[in-house]
Amino acid sequence: MQLSKILSPERTVCDMPGVSKKRFLTTISEHIAASTSSLSADAVYNALLAREQLGSTGIGNGIAIPHCRVQECTQIIGTLVKLDEGIDFDAIDAQQVDLLFVLIVPAEETDEHLRVLSGLARLFHQEAFCQALRDAGSSSELYQTAIRFSEQTSD
Repeated sequence: MQLSKILSPERTVCDMPGVSKKRFLTTISEHIAASTSSLSADAVYNALLAREQLGSTGIGNGIAIPHCRVQECTQIIGTLVKLDEGIDFDAIDAQQVDLLFVLIVPAEETDEHLRVLSGLARLFHQEAFCQALRDAGSSSELYQTAIRFSEQTSD
């Protein structure tokens, strides 16, 4: 899976303060809306929160992939975040989460949504990938690391 198709340097954040799950969702919704003219922070936040209420997107090992479909979204948007400290994200293994990939998908893109989620899960189940992200010291390094790994393992 090539992250370069959905992730940009502007939507890659290293050492973001985590605080709590709700605060993270608020902050990341504002960040995504600021970098994407077609989306409002409220629309993104409400869709992410509704998805989390169905069940946590924390997949274990300190990783979460919050995702949702948003009517106003015109293309698949990814945002990669490394938190400065882990937060409780109700993950399946009860571990705190420090790596998150937020995925926003157009409402009608059901098949593509599932394909991208599957690719992200494969990437984040690679221990070397996750460790390299955790070792990144800047947003630029975090972005470059993610892109490099995704290109090495692309379908």
